Amino acid sequence: MLREVHVRDLALIEDVWLEFGPGMNVLTGETGAGKTALVGALKLLVGERADSTLVRAGSAEALVEGIVEHEGREITVKRRIGTDGRSRCTLDGEMATVGALAETLGPLVDLHGQHEHQALLQPARHVAYLDRFVGSAADEALATYRAAREAFLAAEEGLSRLRASLDDADRESDYLRFVVADIDAVAPTAGEDERIAALLSVLQHSGRLAEAAAEAFSALRSEAGASDAAERAVTALSRVSGLDPRLDAVCSRLGEALAQLHDVGSELRAYGEGVEHDPAALEEAQTRQVTLAGLKKKYGPTLADVAERRAEAAARLDAVGDGKKGLAAAAVHLEVARAAYESAADVLASVRAVAVEGFLGGLHEAVADLAMDGARFDVAITGLLFEQWGEDGPHRVEFTYAPGPDQPFRPLARIASGGELSRVMLALKGVLGRADDVPVLVFDEVDAGIGGATAIAVGRRLKSLAERHQVLVVTHLAQVAAFADGHLVVTKSVAGDGVRTTVARVQGEERVGEMARML
Repeated sequence: MLREVHVRDLALIEDVWLEFGPGMNVLTGETGAGKTALVGALKLLVGERADSTLVRAGSAEALVEGIVEHEGREITVKRRIGTDGRSRCTLDGEMATVGALAETLGPLVDLHGQHEHQALLQPARHVAYLDRFVGSAADEALATYRAAREAFLAAEEGLSRLRASLDDADRESDYLRFVVADIDAVAPTAGEDERIAALLSVLQHSGRLAEAAAEAFSALRSEAGASDAAERAVTALSRVSGLDPRLDAVCSRLGEALAQLHDVGSELRAYGEGVEHDPAALEEAQTRQVTLAGLKKKYGPTLADVAERRAEAAARLDAVGDGKKGLAAAAVHLEVARAAYESAADVLASVRAVAVEGFLGGLHEAVADLAMDGARFDVAITGLLFEQWGEDGPHRVEFTYAPGPDQPFRPLARIASGGELSRVMLALKGVLGRADDVPVLVFDEVDAGIGGATAIAVGRRLKSLAERHQVLVVTHLAQVAAFADGHLVVTKSVAGDGVRTTVARVQGEERVGEMARML
C-alpha cells in the first residue's frame, strides 16, 4: 500500500504532503490544478525517466519521496531531480539507481493513464493473465509442460553431445589405435623406470660393490676383526656373570651386538658372492631405460601419465565401437521425451482454449457497463513452430479488441482513444480480479468521455477493485468520486510570488461541497 508521498518543487507544486489509506482514494480538482503533476510524481517514485523541465521555476531541484508498505515491510524511497537533468535516488536510506527503484517498486504500482504503456498492453504477459484466470488447472498443466520441456531439452542436448563425441572419436580413431599399440608394444609396468635406474647403478658398479662388501666382511670376520674382539669381550664379562646386575646388562647388550655382527657378516659374504659383472644384463637394462624414456617423452612425463594416456585412448576406442548402440538408445530416449513434451503441450493448449469463452464473457459483460456498447474482445492463440516453443507454452497468447461490430480486432496497444483505453484496462482488471497481484493501481482520467449512468458503473467497478487493491483515481466526475474511501482535493492558487498547487483531504461538509462543485 502507498501510504505517504511528499512532493516539493515539482511543476507547480511547491511543497505538498499526500496521505493515502486503503481502499479507493480519489484526487479531484479543476483542470490545470496539478493533478497530472502528482501522478507524474508517482511515476518518478517507481523508476520512470526524469525530465529537468519538471523542476519548479526558480528551484535548483525537485524532490519526491514516499513510503510503501508491502508484506509487512516498510519501503522508503526518495528521488531528487536537478535542473541539469541528473537524478539521485535512495532506497531505504541507501543510495540506489533508477533501475533499482523500478525493480523494487515497479511491480507494486501499476499506473493506468491515457496512452501509458501498461503491463496489460504487453502481449508477452497475456498468457500469464489467462492462466491466472483459469486457476489451478492451468498451473498444473503449465508445470507439467515445463518439466516435459526440460526433459526434452536435456535429451536433445545429450544426443547432440554424444554425436559430437562420436564424430570427434571417429576422426581420431587411427591415432588412438596407434597410441594403444605403441604403449602396449613396450608394456611398461608401474614404477619400472625407477627399478631400472636402481638396477643400472648396481650393474655399472658391480666391481666396486663386490670389493667393498669383501673388505667389510674381512673387517668383521677375519682374525683380530670386530667379531673376534666382540667375542673376547663377551667371554671376559661372562666370567663375572651374576656378580653385578649392571655389568650383566652390558654383557647382554654386547651379546646382542655380536649376534648382529654375525648376521651382517653373513649378508656381506652373500652379497659379495652374488655381485657379478654382467655386460649383457647391463646392456639390456640400458636399452630398456632408453625405451621407457621415449614413451615418457611422447606420452609422459611419468609412466603413470603414460598409463593414463593409454587408458583414455582405449576408452575412446571403446566409445567408437559402442557408439552406434549408445546413439540409437539416445535417439529413442529423445523420441520418448518429445512425445511427452508434445502431449503436455496439447493438454496446456486445451486447458487455455476451454477457458477463453468464460474469459471473454466476463470482459463483454464488463464493457457493457462502461458505455462501450458493441465493443468486442478476443483471445488470439497462435500456434508456434516446434522449434519456437518456449517456457510459457507452444503458442502465443494475445488479447485483442474491436471497438464495434464492424471493426477488426487489433492489439490492445493500438486502441486510439485514451478514455476508451482506460475503460478497457478497467474492464480487464475487473475480470482478472485476483489474477492481478499488483497491490497499488493508479487510474488517471479513467472517466474521460463518459458521464451519467456509465460514470456510476465506472465508479462501482473501481470500488470493486479496491476490495483487493489500493486504488488511486484522478477523476473529474462526482459519480466516480462518490465511491471513494478517501478524497483529496487539488487546488491551484495565484499569489504575489507565483502560482502554487496545494492538496487537502476533505471529509463531511467539505467533501459535500467539493462534490457539488464537480456536479
